[in-house]
Amino acid sequence: MGFSTEEVERYARHLVLREIGGQGQQALKGARVLVVGAGGLGAPASLYLAAAGVGTIGLADADTVSLSNLQRQVIYSAADVGREKVIAAAEHLLALNPNVAVDPLPHALTAKNAEALVADYDLILDGTDDFSVRFCVNAACVAKGKTLVTGAIGRWSGQVGIFSGRPCYQCLVPDIPPDAETCSAVGVVGALAGVIGSMMALEAVKVITRAGEPLQDRLLIYDGLSGVSRTVRVGADPACTVCGAA
Repeated sequence: MGFSTEEVERYARHLVLREIGGQGQQALKGARVLVVGAGGLGAPASLYLAAAGVGTIGLADADTVSLSNLQRQVIYSAADVGREKVIAAAEHLLALNPNVAVDPLPHALTAKNAEALVADYDLILDGTDDFSVRFCVNAACVAKGKTLVTGAIGRWSGQVGIFSGRPCYQCLVPDIPPDAETCSAVGVVGALAGVIGSMMALEAVKVITRAGEPLQDRLLIYDGLSGVSRTVRVGADPACTVCGAA
């Protein structure tokens, strides 16, 4: 699986990067990544995955573009309002990089279809804002042995982490928080989605190319108001109903 002359020029900054180089770029070209949620986090994450040359990008989202999305979901334009998100996003990704393939999946991820969806991909990125969906994605990743890059934002803060089996995301969040807030209810600064979504894409590139130290079993927490970030390690919960011992 070689590179065309156009690809060599396109990925030149990766090819000369010691931690990626030709071998890493080949890994990116051969990778299949599923992005669950084509919203605030999925938008910048998928743009950077396409720009990086990830060979196949799946986009799972049943929503349509609304005017209020455009404050942070930078993959869309005003002309996309009312369109299916995954269809509009696929067009923009292919316009950015026609060398990648995009699988638009215009349906909601549920407990019934989650395992079948994640089974077709090497790496899963979850940027949804619904805990029930997050739990479905996590359970499917554990069942199918897939690595999960998870991200979340609200107000001025966000977080990114990586889980591969045990511990899993539900070791961190065992149950849906009773005081769970949504961005539509409490608001979110638009640029924060770009920060955390880009971090998710960066972690995905690191995992695929085996560069550096991905946030495996760790959670990076970023406070946009103070400009401070910290990283905490996530341990396995013996009582976890998803990855815990039987």
